[in-house]
Amino acid sequence: MLFETKITARYAETDQMGVIHHAVYPVWYEVARTDFIKAFGISYSQMEQMGIMLPLIELSCNYKKPAHYEDELTIKVHISLLTHVKIEFTYEIFNVNGEVIHVGSTLHAWTNLELKPISMKKQFPEIFHLIQKAQKG
Repeated sequence: MLFETKITARYAETDQMGVIHHAVYPVWYEVARTDFIKAFGISYSQMEQMGIMLPLIELSCNYKKPAHYEDELTIKVHISLLTHVKIEFTYEIFNVNGEVIHVGSTLHAWTNLELKPISMKKQFPEIFHLIQKAQKG
């Protein structure tokens, strides 16, 4: 499933050159990922209350074109990898002209509250099934 989130670039996110600062993009990933997870029926906070954590283990960012203050952007996110112990999300950010300005990904481990790896398929099969459905879309 491909999911879209809309973002309007804020002034506080720009650097001295008037360009969106490179550190903002992973924050936008989180916004898109959180919206995406809610769309398939569970929120991050609900997962955490159940004892499921998703710590980041890898981050990739590819800056193609700059974004500026007040740019209206679309972030498209999908699950590019799903195993019983990890999940990867891929992000594409588009400007209003439909041009890809940024591509990235985040890889997360499935862990318990003590950050020890867990098998989602074994410990939370109903949630794993929901996520599999979202991946296949």
